[in-house]
Amino acid sequence: MKREGNIKISSENMMPIIKKWLYSDKDIFLREIVANGIDAITKLKKLAAMGEAADDGGEFCIKISVDKKAKTLTIEDNGIGMTEEEVENYITQIAFSGASDFLAKYEKAGGDGIIGHFGLGFYSAYMVSDNVEIFTKSYKDVPAVHWESDGNATYSIEESDKKDRGTKIVMHISSEEKEFLDENNIKSLVRKYCSFMPYNVYVSFKGDGKDEPLNSTLPLYAKNPKDCTEEDYKKFYQDTFMDYNEPIFWVHLNMDYPFNLKGILYFPKIRNKVELERGKVKLYCNQVFIADNIKEVIPEFLMLLNGVIDCPDIPLNVSRSFLQNDRQVQKISKHITKKVADKLISLFKNDRTKYESCWEDTSNFIKFGCIKDEEFYEKVKDVIIFKDLDGKFVNFKELLKEEEIKEPKTIYYASDELQQAQYIKMFKDAGLEAILCDTFIDPHFLSFIEYKTPDKLKFMRIDADVNGALKDGESIEDSVLADIFKNAIGDDKLTVKFEKLKSTVPAMIITDEYMRRYTEMGQMYGMSNGELARTMIVNTASPIIGKIKELDNDKQKFVANYVYSLALLSFKKLDAVELDKFVNSNLTLLDNYIK
Repeated sequence: MKREGNIKISSENMMPIIKKWLYSDKDIFLREIVANGIDAITKLKKLAAMGEAADDGGEFCIKISVDKKAKTLTIEDNGIGMTEEEVENYITQIAFSGASDFLAKYEKAGGDGIIGHFGLGFYSAYMVSDNVEIFTKSYKDVPAVHWESDGNATYSIEESDKKDRGTKIVMHISSEEKEFLDENNIKSLVRKYCSFMPYNVYVSFKGDGKDEPLNSTLPLYAKNPKDCTEEDYKKFYQDTFMDYNEPIFWVHLNMDYPFNLKGILYFPKIRNKVELERGKVKLYCNQVFIADNIKEVIPEFLMLLNGVIDCPDIPLNVSRSFLQNDRQVQKISKHITKKVADKLISLFKNDRTKYESCWEDTSNFIKFGCIKDEEFYEKVKDVIIFKDLDGKFVNFKELLKEEEIKEPKTIYYASDELQQAQYIKMFKDAGLEAILCDTFIDPHFLSFIEYKTPDKLKFMRIDADVNGALKDGESIEDSVLADIFKNAIGDDKLTVKFEKLKSTVPAMIITDEYMRRYTEMGQMYGMSNGELARTMIVNTASPIIGKIKELDNDKQKFVANYVYSLALLSFKKLDAVELDKFVNSNLTLLDNYIK
């Protein structure tokens, strides 16, 4: 007999809150309804395993269908089903304990795999529906049930003629949400939210033997790493992230204690050397998609990777949209970081050739990780490598040559092999060592390393100072030359020094490592640091410098400015005024040459 009643909720204002605000995106309703169906199947299989329910041997699955004419979207499972009393408990009363009641009853048999709270998840359907119907038949020998409500705190419930066990949800889609009556859109949402659901999910099931599920019921990350091949990992990466550039390597997470954690993190090829591209780490709970890049679980620097993490132990709130604050989450995050560090260390020790071949793609990520996470830095500091002037990779220990450090050792570096070619040649000719640090993050990273190792290391760009081995004799003073350059350049912040170098080129070097590094870091964060003091080192071995005193005042000024512009060009990018001045000087030279 058909009955009517009021939905029992604690406040008459709760229904609109659930319908409109419980979830951040409307399309999440599909995930919730499908997840409820998955739960229903999981419950039935557990009961069947205990001999409390019959398994008819058919395929357990979820079927989704769209009827544009009737304006309905239907999601059906062949799981445990519900009795009239259960519909009242789990739907009418919005019983948040739908899953927990079941777990409490059968916890001795193992209740893992149950995804969520049926009552609350069911009501997400009203975000897109004017009216929702439930047709359900329990595995018990009782009549089937039909429940219906327009979401306005009233419902009807009666017997149904449904013959097959399971639950069918029929959503009458509202006119404002007609996009959910587009089959291709529904398929896209299934792929987004249900890619790894543990039972097949079909859209427009025909039953002709040609139906293909849209999900993978046993994703690669859920398998034992020993059972996965290199080709398996590459295919899973391409299928999941639609990136047809092969990943350079990956970390397979597979942990059962003290928490359950599975997943794969991929190191992608870096397309652009001068920037860090945010990757996509997908978070799942029991193979149900939760969100991308949840910062509480995935450390910020690991979000540069692509990957899939599945952790049933993550404490989600009722809408699964946000994590609850929990120590467990911190432990999970630290474990993920540790496993990534372990992978890097293992690769460095066991296959250094491959590690070095991947360095260009991984270096920015590793450096960024060191800066953002001190524990990560402590783990990987010995596998941070640099390329020397001969193209050989060395780490910090190899740079220091295990020598006893009595005072900080200066490590010279080049930031641009082409622009600093003459300095690199000078270093090589003098038998000096230097490393290459040519990515945008290096100025910040070198300062970080100096901060972490104040008694061991300091860094200086190859053109930032004159190494003693490059000099040919002691420093000298020349007040006449100093006045020529100061008067010509007109910069009262400029300090002029004179050195006789073994090489006749360059004629001048502009130095100030820390000012330049400070400026570069400011540019990295979009800030302007202004101009600070500079030191200009004039090479008295240069024939040009040797002849400048013999010129008249106009030519002295021209040559001094031109040499300064050349040195400035090696020191930094010229600003608009400096570039205009340099171009005009070159035009003057050409004009005089033509004459």
